[in-house]
Amino acid sequence: MSVWKGVLLWFLALLQIAQDWILEFFLGLYWGEKKVCPGPTSSNKELVQKSAVELAKLIRERKVKCYDVVKAFTDRINETNGFLNAVVDGPFPEALEEAQEIDLMLAKGVFTNKDFEEKPFLGVPFTTKESTSVKDKKLSLGLVSRKNEIGREDAECVRKAKEAGAIIIGLTNVPEVNKWIESRNNVYGQTNNPYDNRRTVGGSSGGEACIISSCGTGFGIGTDIGGSIRIPAFSCGIFGHKPTENSVSMKGCTFRTAKEEPTMVAAGPMSRHAEDLLPLLNVLVSNDKKAALKLDETVDLKKLRYFYITENGIVAATPVNSETKNVMKKVTRYFQELTEQDVVKSKLPGLEKSKNMWRYWMTKEPANFNKLMGNGDEVNPIVELLKKLVGQSDFSMAGVFGLIDGILPAENEKMVLELTKKLEDALNELLGDDGILFFTSNPRTAAFHYYPLFFKFNDFHFFSIFNVLKVPVTQVPMGLDSNGLPLGIQVVATRNRDRHCIAVARELERAFGGWVPPFQQT
Repeated sequence: MSVWKGVLLWFLALLQIAQDWILEFFLGLYWGEKKVCPGPTSSNKELVQKSAVELAKLIRERKVKCYDVVKAFTDRINETNGFLNAVVDGPFPEALEEAQEIDLMLAKGVFTNKDFEEKPFLGVPFTTKESTSVKDKKLSLGLVSRKNEIGREDAECVRKAKEAGAIIIGLTNVPEVNKWIESRNNVYGQTNNPYDNRRTVGGSSGGEACIISSCGTGFGIGTDIGGSIRIPAFSCGIFGHKPTENSVSMKGCTFRTAKEEPTMVAAGPMSRHAEDLLPLLNVLVSNDKKAALKLDETVDLKKLRYFYITENGIVAATPVNSETKNVMKKVTRYFQELTEQDVVKSKLPGLEKSKNMWRYWMTKEPANFNKLMGNGDEVNPIVELLKKLVGQSDFSMAGVFGLIDGILPAENEKMVLELTKKLEDALNELLGDDGILFFTSNPRTAAFHYYPLFFKFNDFHFFSIFNVLKVPVTQVPMGLDSNGLPLGIQVVATRNRDRHCIAVARELERAFGGWVPPFQQT
C-alpha cells in the first residue's frame, strides 16, 4: 500500500467517525430523553424470562398451566406494545383457547411420551414477522397497498412450529418487503428498541427481535437475506441463527413458493436463550436436510480450531469502535484459555467488496423488488421520490431508497463471480470441517432512528457477506456497552455445520451471560 493511499484511507475513516459523532449528537437532540422498556409485572416476571425449552418442560410436567404461560406473554405484549410497537397483529385471543385445550388434554393424560417427543414445544407461545404467512392473519409486508391482505395458509416454518406444539400469539413489524435495516413502514409505523426507545431495532426481523428481548414471546422465527435475523438480534441483545442455505423451507415467507432455486435467503430461530436454538432448528429444518446437518451429533469445543476477523475493509463503513473491539478480545482470550490453543487472526480476500457482492447476488433473487413494492405493478423510483418530497408517497424513505437502488448501475458481473468464488474457496480452506470464525457483528451498537438514511447503511455488510457465502452464522449477545446498548459477535462455520456455531454460542452464553434484560436498567 502506498503512503498516499494509506493517508487517504486514514482521512476517510476520520470522516466516517466525524459523521457518526455529528449524527449521534443531532439525532440525540431530536429524539430527546432515553426511555427503557418497562419490566414485567411481579405476577409473570420470572415466567416470561424463561427459555422456550424450560417453558415446554414446565408445561409437559404440569408444573405450570399452559394457559398461564400464554396469558403471561399476551399480557406482556399488551403491557409493552404501546412503548415498543413491535407486535402489529395480535395478541390472538384464540391462543388462550388453544392453551386451555392443551391443559385439558394434559389433565386427562391424553399425551403419550411419543407425543411429547413429536411436540417438543407443546404449549409454548411464539411469534413471527408479518411478512411470513399465517393463515387468516395480516400479510401486508408493510405496504399500504396490501394493508387489508391476509394470509391464506401457514408458511412452512410456521406449520412446523405449530406441529411441534407451539402456539402462535402475534405477528411483528418489518420494513417494507423486508428490504431495510430498520423496522418502519407507513402501515404500522416504527418499532422502538427496548434498551432505548430512540434507537433502531434493526431489520428486517426487527419487531421479532424486539418483542423477544422484551419478554413478549417464548421464541420467534425470522428470515435473513442480508442480516435480517442477525442485525435485529444484535440490536436487541438476543440470539439469532441463520442456517445453512436451503436447510429450512422458505415456502410462505415473503411470497416464496419453495419452487425457487436456493438463494441467499434463510429462515431461522430467534431466542433470548442459546439452549433454544438447536431444538428449534431441529423443528424447522426440512426432513431431507437433517442428515447433512447432524444436529444430534455431540460437539467437542476443544477439538475445533478458532479464527477471528475484526474489520472488513469497507471504506464507507463506520470504523469498528473500541468497545466492539474489546468484545473480540474477550472472546478470543476466553477460547484460547478454554482450548489451550491460539485463536488465529485471519484475513479473507475480497471482504472490502462485500457490498458489491451482496448487491449483485440480490439481483439473482427470484422476485423483482420494484414489483414487490408495487404489489405486482412496476413502481417508478423517480416519481416516488418526487412524491415523497411533497409528502404524497405511500412508501417510507427507506422504501424509496430501495427503489432507487434498482435503477443504479449494475455491479461488474465478471468481477463479482470471480471474487465470490475466491472468497468461498478461502473460507472453506481456512475453516475446513472443524474451524470456527469469530467475526465482528457491527462496528457500533444500535444507532438512533433514521441514522442509516443519512447514507450510513454500509455497516450491515458485516452481516450480508455470509448470505453471499450461504454459510451458517449465529449471532450471540455479549453484554451492554457504556450506553446500555447490546454488544455482540457473529460465530461462523462452513456449510452444514450449524451445530458447531450453536455449540460455541452456548459456551459464550455460559461464560459471558448472554441476553441482558432491557428493564434491568430501570
